[in-house]
Amino acid sequence: MSQNFRLDKAGYINRDKEVSFKFNGKKYFGYKGDTLASALLANGIHLVGRSFKYHRPRGFIGAGVDEPNAHVQLYSGAKTEPNAIATAVELVEGLVAKSQNCWPSVSFDFGAINNLFNKFFPAGFYYKTFMWPKNFWYKIYEPIIRKAAGSQYGRKGKSPAQTPK
Repeated sequence: MSQNFRLDKAGYINRDKEVSFKFNGKKYFGYKGDTLASALLANGIHLVGRSFKYHRPRGFIGAGVDEPNAHVQLYSGAKTEPNAIATAVELVEGLVAKSQNCWPSVSFDFGAINNLFNKFFPAGFYYKTFMWPKNFWYKIYEPIIRKAAGSQYGRKGKSPAQTPK
């Protein structure tokens, strides 16, 4: 396993037990005791997500649950967990994680075009400025604004969870 960004001897990981996981559809390896963040960094992955409004690139800043940038979506069978903090997710065999708030990929995000228009959308911008013409709001403007504001998505279809009636 080639991990050019990992220290040879330091850390509290078990280097005898390799753990495989997937991030954004690509298979990587880490060690037992790694967090998702430490395994991604060891594999040279520094870009893990995009900011909400302007879709600017985001990497790791913190080392615990206070991490503001490295939010990922975890998948396990038919279940999904959005907004998991990569620095707090223990690496387990078969873990599947994906970047959030980016399309089509984290390295090329179409939403980053918002950066070009940032002078027109200052802090506290009132999105209902787009009210004219009136019938465009519900059919065009609102769906686009709502889609851009979302950061994660649930699975399609029936929920695997059993809920009491």
